[in-house]
Amino acid sequence: MPTTRFLFWNVNRKSLGEVIADLAEEHRIDVIILAESEIDPNRLLRTLNQDPVAGFHLTAGNCRKVIIFTRLSRDFLRPTFETDWISIRRLSLPARAQVVLVAVHLPSKLYMTEDDQLLECTVLCRQIAEQEALAGHRRTIVVGDLNMNPFEPGLVGAVGLHSVMSRQVAARGSRTVKGNEYQFFYNPMWSHLGDGSGDTAGSYFYDSTQHVNYYWNVFDQLLLRPELAERFDPSRLRATSWSAFGPHA
Repeated sequence: MPTTRFLFWNVNRKSLGEVIADLAEEHRIDVIILAESEIDPNRLLRTLNQDPVAGFHLTAGNCRKVIIFTRLSRDFLRPTFETDWISIRRLSLPARAQVVLVAVHLPSKLYMTEDDQLLECTVLCRQIAEQEALAGHRRTIVVGDLNMNPFEPGLVGAVGLHSVMSRQVAARGSRTVKGNEYQFFYNPMWSHLGDGSGDTAGSYFYDSTQHVNYYWNVFDQLLLRPELAERFDPSRLRATSWSAFGPHA
């Protein structure tokens, strides 16, 4: 069965239509998710469809921070819940199990403290749980710019997104803390921190004068519920540094 390929990029208000089109063609992308895009959608569509067989469409949606293009039918990817920062959709492809797709761009560290980000993740987790209940399953993908590293409380906390670095741990499904059950996400982005991850040691470089400075960060995340994680091949995940294009916000 063909694999559905996703591309996420926070383009940081840059005019990168040709680069996006090249990536989509090179990797045979099916769904393009862009954050902080100020490229005219019609212009970008023309660029994406320079090859007549590309067949990309702009999907419907009211999320201010995220825009989604796909070469699939628009009917296969309809929004079920949206805010300015979040677009939750059901990806319903013929002869395949339905997937809940959560595309996000959470507020930057320029405007939120770590505590604020943790609380924002608790709200997001509740919204995801509500949409999973309506869908009747937990086959959920979260993708986007979370503006947090994989090890921060909003990502690993039980009341947050509760994501772990190990598929084996995520396969447990959930864990109980103080009498309350919390569902796991698997976060493969842990493996993209450090020199062993590829050409760069993260996806965003920031050199600060503060006492604690990680230099390399991985703010762009992919999270999978256990049912999808067991079929996921981490070697097919590509993360690249976009720091050369300017500040991350």
